[in-house]
Amino acid sequence: MTHTLGIDIGTFESKGVIVDQKGGIVATATSPHKMIVPQPGWAEHRAEEDWWHDFTVISRKLLADSGIDPRDIKAIATSAIGPCMLPVDADGAPLMNAVLYGVDSRAEAEIDALNARIGADRILQTCGNALTSQSVGPKILWLKNHRPEIFARTAMITTSTTYLVHKLTGEYVIDHYTAANFSPLYDASARDWTQDLAPDIIGTDRLPRLMWSTEIAGTLTSKAAAETGLAVGTPVTCGTIDAAAEAVSVGVQEPGDMMVMYGSTIFIIALTEGRVNDPRLWYAPWLFEGQHASMAGLSTSGTLTHWFRDQFARELPRETAFEALTAEAAAAPPGANGLLVLPYFMGERTPIYDARAKGTFFGLNLTHTRGDMFRALLEGIANGTAHVIETFRDTGQKATRILAVGGGVKNPVWLQATSDIAAVPQVISKESIGASYGDAYLAALAIGAAKPGGIAKWNPARTRIEPRALDVYTRQYALFKRLHTQTRDIAHALDGGS
Repeated sequence: MTHTLGIDIGTFESKGVIVDQKGGIVATATSPHKMIVPQPGWAEHRAEEDWWHDFTVISRKLLADSGIDPRDIKAIATSAIGPCMLPVDADGAPLMNAVLYGVDSRAEAEIDALNARIGADRILQTCGNALTSQSVGPKILWLKNHRPEIFARTAMITTSTTYLVHKLTGEYVIDHYTAANFSPLYDASARDWTQDLAPDIIGTDRLPRLMWSTEIAGTLTSKAAAETGLAVGTPVTCGTIDAAAEAVSVGVQEPGDMMVMYGSTIFIIALTEGRVNDPRLWYAPWLFEGQHASMAGLSTSGTLTHWFRDQFARELPRETAFEALTAEAAAAPPGANGLLVLPYFMGERTPIYDARAKGTFFGLNLTHTRGDMFRALLEGIANGTAHVIETFRDTGQKATRILAVGGGVKNPVWLQATSDIAAVPQVISKESIGASYGDAYLAALAIGAAKPGGIAKWNPARTRIEPRALDVYTRQYALFKRLHTQTRDIAHALDGGS
């Protein structure tokens, strides 16, 4: 029987799955790791110890638990957090910790300099994206400006999936969806690298080869086979960013489909009829040639719930802490007894793009409980999500179907508050494993073992969350949108800004 394997490397945890040719789950495995925050505004992973270690641990566990002969795994696909910036030397060895996606805002000065020199409008027109903390180009320039000794030794700039596929096959590749985040180095119309806007950042010979996500990048090397337990010669796809694979896993496939991913961050992907140029959103070619996607993401979501658990629920067993906290939040009424949270604990990405925004609890008094605070935290994230969905509507992109996925869908308070505040229904699919399941499907597509659109049979809809019209949320959301503007000067002053 044909089996495919998908492994996804997340911000705090990696997941893997083996599926059969009908999408049935044969085995799953996970491996945790940490996000390194060496100073405010920075976020890092160790490529070898976190990304590759997790991949090898998971692949071996999947094989052991399933009892499947490695030769029966007919294709492998991987996804990972992104876009990241990792310089490697001529042997493919990492030269520093990987700089993570938009939660890392270290390149603010480089963004300002590039915008001033090139022009923000020209960058948006050429690349389809404004320069933000999500952009890799400014982070490469940061490397050149602040770590010149490392830049001089850099043979290739990789992202997370590029690094993993190179470890598996020896090839340096990147899919167009991921590459679109390398502004100002990617031309969205030409579907190619460009040096027209910023020839001084880095030569395109030090950027990976462009492919589509389901193209075969290469086959498993003997060295990789020895480390992973998989079979030499197994086809490996180009791969993609975790959020894209997550969207695939729940059936995002037609214009009008929108995914809301409840993970370490909220990430939203909407498929569109054509390219949407708006500086508040991100654009990328979708995983398949001829399709388009608009994206958005908050900076902290699941990360924030982990912070709350670790700081305010230390006495609770870790394995049941979220269940207990959610029960406490459910006991509090909508509106959390007058509490309102700005969830900007690592600044914010879309739609406000303020790296110096601060997380804030408004309205605290001595009657408030931990349950009130946790509910307010979830509602704060829901308000941020609603702000993004409103931004999509402002650009003319009305979702005809919203599919929710990720660990957060297990939290009924969070899920219902999002539907209520954003005034949208959400569909939850039968399988909510996430990106690794999408990877397994993409691997099957790559070798012809699955058909386009076949994910609907693999993973049908299970439940639907309907929105409730609550006056308290209408008032709260209006306040939420005002508060960032009204408190911005104070938040920046706390950072030493102006």
